[in-house]
Amino acid sequence: MNEDESDADAGLRDRQTTGEDRVRMAARQLSQPRTANWIAAEAEWSHGPTKRALERLVEDGILHRDDGGTHTTYYPDYRRQAMQESMRLRDGDHTVEELTDRLADMKARIRGWQDEFDVETPNQLRGTIADEALDADEEDRRREIAGKWDHLQRRIEIVGFAVREWDFLAPTTEPAEVTGHFLNAD
Repeated sequence: MNEDESDADAGLRDRQTTGEDRVRMAARQLSQPRTANWIAAEAEWSHGPTKRALERLVEDGILHRDDGGTHTTYYPDYRRQAMQESMRLRDGDHTVEELTDRLADMKARIRGWQDEFDVETPNQLRGTIADEALDADEEDRRREIAGKWDHLQRRIEIVGFAVREWDFLAPTTEPAEVTGHFLNAD
């Protein structure tokens, strides 16, 4: 993509989404807690309105706020994200067998990295950068693999949940029973 196409795509996105829309999109894709300034930069919107949008997302239960550090950070409800992604997998074009194959492929990739680097976790792989005399390309490669490994571990949890709960996650046309009888099965 050349620079003109990139500018055109950015212009199209700005015309089709509001600043609050962009904040919501950025916030929902967080994989770690981030400050309002970081989210504002991602959303290409000013700090004040971004902070107000984030507070609304906290009030709606979509985000959590952590005031315990030096800076207030925001992060999504990871359980909600995992459940929504599991439902998307269940409702999508994949069969339970295809998802099971994906699980096996992801686990095989991780086992391959464990064998190749003689480590058990992504952080242990990151630690090899300090332990070994490596050139810059190999350091970058290991850092990239560690990031992919972290991502695969999260995907394994979600895909595994979708497979385990395949029947429960099935779309239904019947409303859920919300009365007290729901908990007291006789």
